[in-house]
Amino acid sequence: MNLNMKNKTFSVHDVVLTGVLAACVFVLTKFISIPIPSPLGKTALSVGNAMCILSALLFGPLTGGLAAGIGNALVDLSDPAWAPEFWITFINKFLMAFVAGIIMHKVPVIASKVPEKFRAWLAGFCGALTYCVLYVTKNIISGIYVKGFTPAVAIGETLALKLPVTFVNAVIAMACGALLYFALKSPLQKAHVV
Repeated sequence: MNLNMKNKTFSVHDVVLTGVLAACVFVLTKFISIPIPSPLGKTALSVGNAMCILSALLFGPLTGGLAAGIGNALVDLSDPAWAPEFWITFINKFLMAFVAGIIMHKVPVIASKVPEKFRAWLAGFCGALTYCVLYVTKNIISGIYVKGFTPAVAIGETLALKLPVTFVNAVIAMACGALLYFALKSPLQKAHVV
């Protein structure tokens, strides 16, 4: 079997690349974050989402989405407080990167008519916004059905404690993801990685 032969959907190169990117997401999320203490649950300021967005901008929706989902799910599995929700994190982070990758690479109207520099910022923004909506929704639902809060308390807790940190994480992810994309795309193309 020729390992250089491209599979129609996912090659050996894609699998290895996804693993390396997932490892980068894991390290940046797990070890380069600032925990924010909260009486109602854990939250953190992290640069891991920037790697999720960057993966999608450089390598597309599937590779970026899998790297984001796997890397962050592994972070959750390494912490007993977050482990029960690893599958939700996988879905949310996958969708964040998937949306960014779709907008960057797959939407013909955007890809053909919007300059690359603006498209990278737009894709990062849409991916980060997708995650914000999913994360806030998950916390409200969890507050009501898992923690037993009234809807008003669950919404208030999420908006007061979780949304500000999530918004800052989104801005960091969008800005760092786009800036790193511009810095890394050309060298990665020269190395035949992208």
